[in-house]
Amino acid sequence: MAAFEYRQAEEIRDTFAECRVRYLFIGKSAAILLGFPDTTQDADVFPMNTPENGRAILKALTTLGFDLTASQATEIERGKDFVQLKNGPFDLDLIFAPDGIENFSAAWKRHVVVAGFPVCHPDDIIASKRAAGRVKDRESLGRLEAFREYWMARNSGE
Repeated sequence: MAAFEYRQAEEIRDTFAECRVRYLFIGKSAAILLGFPDTTQDADVFPMNTPENGRAILKALTTLGFDLTASQATEIERGKDFVQLKNGPFDLDLIFAPDGIENFSAAWKRHVVVAGFPVCHPDDIIASKRAAGRVKDRESLGRLEAFREYWMARNSGE
């Protein structure tokens, strides 16, 4: 499995915009887009959970080259909490209900845009990692929290 690359984020951004998908980058891929110095294996996307958005996601994924099964297409259209895709040009996780974030609308109000990428606020990235409670998430929390302090200071004009 290859590491997440910036060009993959660009492909997602551009194709999702073309297909009018409402989403946010989340997880470590979002942190990386904010400048967090780390790597990850996949792109994590937090889509708005509506049937219209699900259909737009299906169109975008097909355009990107994903070979979706009928079951995956149904899960995406109905907004299953977590859909992991490994049958395309890169690995992509669709997280319709991320741990630690109340809903898409609330996260959207706090999101930031970096080079045209809609990205969850660092506080939401950290809240989600903390709530997930996986070992790999707990191991990265200290570094993410330190990065959040750096990012907040850099973006507040200090």
